[in-house]
Amino acid sequence: MVRSKKGNENTMKRTYRMIAVFMAVLMLVGCSGKTEEATTATEKSTTEEATTQEEATTNEETTTTEQEVTTQIEPTQLEETVVDELIQNALNKMTIEEKIGQMFIANIELLDPASPESYDYQKITKKMKDTLKNYPVGGVIFFSRNIQTPKQTKTFIRRLQKVSKYPLFVSVDEEGGEIARIANNPKMKTTKFPPMAEIGATGDEEKAFEVGDTIGREIHALGFNLDFAPVADLETNPDSPEIGNRAFSDDPEVAGKMVAQVVKGLQGQNVSATLKHFPGHGSASADTHKGYANITQSIKQLREVEFVPFQAGIEAGADLIMVSHLAITSVTDNKTPASMSSLIITEILRNELGYQNLVITDALNMKAITKFYTPGEACVTAINAGADLLLMPENLEEAFDAVYQAVLEGKLDEKRIDESVTRILKIKILRGVISLEDPLLEPVKATEEEEATTAVESTTEQEKMDKKNPEKKKEVTKAKASTTEE
Repeated sequence: MVRSKKGNENTMKRTYRMIAVFMAVLMLVGCSGKTEEATTATEKSTTEEATTQEEATTNEETTTTEQEVTTQIEPTQLEETVVDELIQNALNKMTIEEKIGQMFIANIELLDPASPESYDYQKITKKMKDTLKNYPVGGVIFFSRNIQTPKQTKTFIRRLQKVSKYPLFVSVDEEGGEIARIANNPKMKTTKFPPMAEIGATGDEEKAFEVGDTIGREIHALGFNLDFAPVADLETNPDSPEIGNRAFSDDPEVAGKMVAQVVKGLQGQNVSATLKHFPGHGSASADTHKGYANITQSIKQLREVEFVPFQAGIEAGADLIMVSHLAITSVTDNKTPASMSSLIITEILRNELGYQNLVITDALNMKAITKFYTPGEACVTAINAGADLLLMPENLEEAFDAVYQAVLEGKLDEKRIDESVTRILKIKILRGVISLEDPLLEPVKATEEEEATTAVESTTEQEKMDKKNPEKKKEVTKAKASTTEE
């Protein structure tokens, strides 16, 4: 630990006291001419005084050090350059497979798909441990079926975190109202809120903050660090099969104020908030859980109405935005889902609205996706469009392998993967998901750098040899292939 400025000042003060005492002794001896016995007595007295002063100073420094140890640095107080350095340290240590893994958030069942009969999935299994090792996802999502009691939930989350090589996003849909996986279970004994439409109708921004603050505090105590809330859609279609009273209002300004306060409340408790479902699902008459759905607003209408609550949430600092699987044919001129559209994610959400945090897809096991894309196609397309996090692919292994293969074949640039993982690590650091003391954030040691350099040099030298002797290279390649077949 770097010594504090106060600690340095105390050390200097102690040094100055010792010098002053020593000079005083010399002056007393030189001026008085007293006997050696008197001088000895004086030195003894002075030494005792100096020792007492030194002990007092040492005690003061010890107290200061203890205070420094107990007072942890808040990640959000770190300078941006420091956070960037920590992220780069982590990237330098991660394999491409581990980077790809960070981009997936899996439902618990995907970690152990071999046991569909035990649908509750309320404790960790050996298969889950193996999956987390072989397919190191960046996060998991809990549903009501995974949540039984506070003790069971805490234990389950703790064991998942322990098995995972890197700290996980542990997420849940806890909006309030009908969509509250935790509060709607009486055994969990958390605060139950009415539908957000009722909160919005009060016009009370403090009440909206209380919703976020309370939910954040209560679910963080259980081990959750990511909430897929608040809903930033508008209640513009009373017959909407997906949104309805989950939205705060049909008024974009009212909804925006409420959304911003919930974001602040959640993230004040170190729980990442998620604005959903961009670009706005409230007017849709079809359900993307069941199949294709389209909205017909012009880009002008979207900017003046649907985008307003999202913009308020962005300004409040929302960590995530969930992009829906809606098609917006009037804007994109095609039936591509928003979650797979670079026009929607990159051009509009990032470039026009200026959003620079995490973009997550809506669940990729919804029929709007699975009817038209394989798990691998869906994930590769979403990443190319600008998505950072891939939520609940229909088949984790197939999706993961497809992304990995796309990187190997050059269909996905590794730099594109690094962009997303940089954003993921940043949020995990700022919310305390990854501790500042985690070895992942430490610089690569010199020996590790040397090994990496040696490996590169060795590869380069081998390439030179292959160029000089191409026939020898063919023999080696055949030998390797033969070994692999055996």
